[in-house]
Amino acid sequence: MDLPAQLGSLLRAGAVLTGDDMSAYLQDWWGRQTGPALCVALPKTTEDVAAIVRACADAGRAIVPQGGRTGLTGAGVPGACDRPPVILSLSQMRRIRKIDAINGSIDVDAGCVLSDVQYAAICMNRLFPISLGSEGSCQIGGIISTNAGGTNVLRYGTTRENVLGLEVVLPDGTTWDGMKALRKDNAGYALRHMFIGAEGTLGIITGAVLKLHPLPNVHSTAWVGVADPELALRLLNRLQSCCGERLTTFELMNEEQLASVIAYRPIAASPIDAPWHLLIELADMSGPELLSEMLLASLEAAMNASEILDAAIAQNGTQRDNFWALRHGTADANRNIGHVLSADISVSVSSVPRFLTAASAAVRTLYPEAQIVVVSHMGDGNVHFAVRFSHRDWGRYDDPAGTVVAIRTIVNDCADALGGSFSAEHGIGRKLIDELRKRTDQAGFQSMQRLKDAFDPQGIMNPGCVLGEQDQVS
Repeated sequence: MDLPAQLGSLLRAGAVLTGDDMSAYLQDWWGRQTGPALCVALPKTTEDVAAIVRACADAGRAIVPQGGRTGLTGAGVPGACDRPPVILSLSQMRRIRKIDAINGSIDVDAGCVLSDVQYAAICMNRLFPISLGSEGSCQIGGIISTNAGGTNVLRYGTTRENVLGLEVVLPDGTTWDGMKALRKDNAGYALRHMFIGAEGTLGIITGAVLKLHPLPNVHSTAWVGVADPELALRLLNRLQSCCGERLTTFELMNEEQLASVIAYRPIAASPIDAPWHLLIELADMSGPELLSEMLLASLEAAMNASEILDAAIAQNGTQRDNFWALRHGTADANRNIGHVLSADISVSVSSVPRFLTAASAAVRTLYPEAQIVVVSHMGDGNVHFAVRFSHRDWGRYDDPAGTVVAIRTIVNDCADALGGSFSAEHGIGRKLIDELRKRTDQAGFQSMQRLKDAFDPQGIMNPGCVLGEQDQVS
C-alpha cells in the first residue's frame, strides 16, 4: 500500500488529498513560492496527527506542517526536493477545548483561527492580545510556530509571552502533553519554548494553553502626523511617561505606505496630511472621559513642543475602525501594487530613526528608481522596510534574484550595525536561511543544529526550513 493510501486508511474519508485537489495548499501567501507534495493530510485530532507522523517516520517521508498559509517566509509550503513531502494541514483542528476566565487561560486546538480565539475570549470578558492583519485566517499553531508579534506587543508581548502550555506530536509520533495552565512551573526544562518559533522543525504543535488578560472596555485612538521618525520617538517617550501601560499601540508608517493603502482601497482616505503617520491607541478599564482627556492632553503638549504636525482623535467606533483599516490594509496593498521586496527588521526602539535613515539612504544610492515603503511597530522596535519597484523597472533587471540578495544584504547590514535582527516576527522559513547562517555566530548555529538532530534524527520535520539543506531527509 502506498503512503497516501495508508494515510487514507488511518483517517476519515476525504481526509487525504492528491492531484489537483492539493493546489490550494502548494502556494505561499505572496504567490511567489510553490512546491510539490505527495499528498495533503487533514487530521481532526491529535491522535490523527500522531498516526500520520508515525506512518511518515516509518516510510522516511518528510512532513511539512501547515497552518493558514499566511506566513511570509515560506515555512508552510514545500521547497524544491527530490521526494515530495506530505503536507499536514491543521485546518480541521478548530476546537476550543476549555476556557478558564478566573485563571486567565484558554485551551485550543492548533488549527483554531486567531479571530475565533479572540472572540471566544471576549465572550468571557477576557482578551487574547495577539492581533495581526491576517487574524481572520492565520491559525494558532502557525502564530506559535513563528512567535508572531503584531500591533499589541508594546503592551502584551509576543506570542511566546502569551503561551502557557503546549501539546506537541514529536517526530517519532509520540505526543508530549505540556498543556498546563500555570504561571509558575520550574519542573525541569521549559520545553514549550523549544517549539515556539521553531517553524515546525522540531515537532507539530496540536494544542495550546494561551494566556488571557482582562478585557479593556475603553479605547482612545488617534491618527497623528509627524515630520520625521525622530519626532515620533519623542512622542512615544511622552506617551509612555504620561499614560504608562495604557499605551497599547504605537504604529508608524510613511506617506508612501499610506498612499498605497488608499490607492488599493479607494474608499479609504487619509485622516491628515503629513510625511509620517502614527496610529496610537490607549486602552483601559476606566471611564472613557479619563482616557480621552489623557490622550488629548498628551497630544496638546506634543503640539506645543512642535513634536507633531496634526492629529485626529476618533470620536466613535466607526472612526476608530477606519483608522485601523488603514493600518491593516498595508499587507494587501504591498502585495498588489508593484514588485515589493520586504524586510522584517528589529532594532532597539531608540534606534528606529537611525535605521530608517541609514537603510533608506543605502538603498536609494544604488536603486534611485525604487520607492521606500515603511510600516513599523515602532513601540517595540520592529520595522517592516519594503523596497518597491514598478513592474516596468523590475522587468529591466537582468538578474532579479541577485537584486533581491543585494537589497536584502544592504538592509540587513544596516540592522546589524545597530545591534538588530533581520527576523523580528516573520521567522526564517525557506527564504532567510542564508541570512541566518551568515548572521548567527557559529556556536549559536551549531547549537541549533544539535537541537534539531536531537529532536528529529531522521530529519523529517519540515526539512530545508530554518537551518537549510542539512535538514533534508536522506
